[in-house]
Amino acid sequence: MTSIYYTRHPSPLGQLTLASTESGICGVFFPDQRNFRGTSGWQENPRHRHFKAVRQQLDAYFSSDLQQFDIPLDLSIYGTPFQQTVWETLLTIQFGQTRTYGQHAHRMNRPRAVRAVGGAIGRNPVSIIVPCHRVIGSNGALTGYDGGLDRKKYLLELEGVI
Repeated sequence: MTSIYYTRHPSPLGQLTLASTESGICGVFFPDQRNFRGTSGWQENPRHRHFKAVRQQLDAYFSSDLQQFDIPLDLSIYGTPFQQTVWETLLTIQFGQTRTYGQHAHRMNRPRAVRAVGGAIGRNPVSIIVPCHRVIGSNGALTGYDGGLDRKKYLLELEGVI
């Protein structure tokens, strides 16, 4: 069984729970995020080797001084192989850009899997860094953010999209 370490970090969007394995960051969770199951079974370790870099990069992002995260991720802890592929493909959406759920499904060569892609996006465990907030409805509407639409709007405003 893989050990998961965690710490907390303040942000303009509330206290974030950061989670990491030895391989990389595996979670960035808002306190009221629906798919966040808590830290039961995890080890609190604010000095874990991945946390310093993720804290610095999140702070720089929120200060508009960082557009591209450069930290090791471990997306293998959660989700199915399909969901993990969806999350990895989210990393191709650049700062300040958006993509619709349909475009994301096409990008994955799964044009008929829009609903499945949307479901996987909604279960992204690494909020902000794996930019699921950059995926919008086909009509341009802000939809489906597990951290709440107010946070999605904030992030897209920070990136100059809206």
